[in-house]
Amino acid sequence: MRLDLRYILVSLIMMLISVTVSAQKDVRKNIRKGNKEYKEQKFSEAADYFSKAVEGNPNSQEANYNLGNTLYRQKEWDKAIEQYNQSNALEQENPIKVSAGMHNIGNAMLQKKQLKESMEAYKMALRLNPQDDEARYNLAVVQKMIQDEEQQSDGENDQEQQEQEQDQQQNQQNQPQPPQDQEKRAEQPQEPEQMSRDNARQLLQAIEQDERETQEKVQQIKAQEREEQAEENRRRNKNW
Repeated sequence: MRLDLRYILVSLIMMLISVTVSAQKDVRKNIRKGNKEYKEQKFSEAADYFSKAVEGNPNSQEANYNLGNTLYRQKEWDKAIEQYNQSNALEQENPIKVSAGMHNIGNAMLQKKQLKESMEAYKMALRLNPQDDEARYNLAVVQKMIQDEEQQSDGENDQEQQEQEQDQQQNQQNQPQPPQDQEKRAEQPQEPEQMSRDNARQLLQAIEQDERETQEKVQQIKAQEREEQAEENRRRNKNW
């Protein structure tokens, strides 16, 4: 008895379709369960369901993206970034969804204190979706953080250089003077004594005190001017 080859092929195709449909249903089921656990802030359980969905269909953009969000909530920054990148790769023709992924990558980079990488991610998110006001705000925050960090670094470098100069000057003060005979020493004019640190501190305090007094006088003058202006305004109002 011979079997019809066409019948065998049709049977195999139907079997594969059935298996594929069943697998797709399992993926959707795991995504729904993951979403439910995520809304209840059960992130570990949600991650398990989304991971199963990704295993069932590695090309599921939704499963990869949601898994990234869940890992982010668990502070798994590197793993979250990996999932967002995978999601973006699957949605190359949908700039809005890719923008959302880049936005979240920027958030994860910010959590890792990688400010410049975070800034670039936010810039990319805005290029893909200029209407993302939250990404625009986050970008401004990160740029300010970078600017403050650079200014602080410059200030620390200036302070370090100043301390080195002070140490060098102190070392020079502590160096023994070369011996001189009495005749040459008598012929040379006497050099002024170098200011000690205590004297320098006292001078600085005096300067700061003068500055404070000057500021107080300026504030008093401004207050008096404001009072005179207010009195003038009151007289004008009465005349009216």
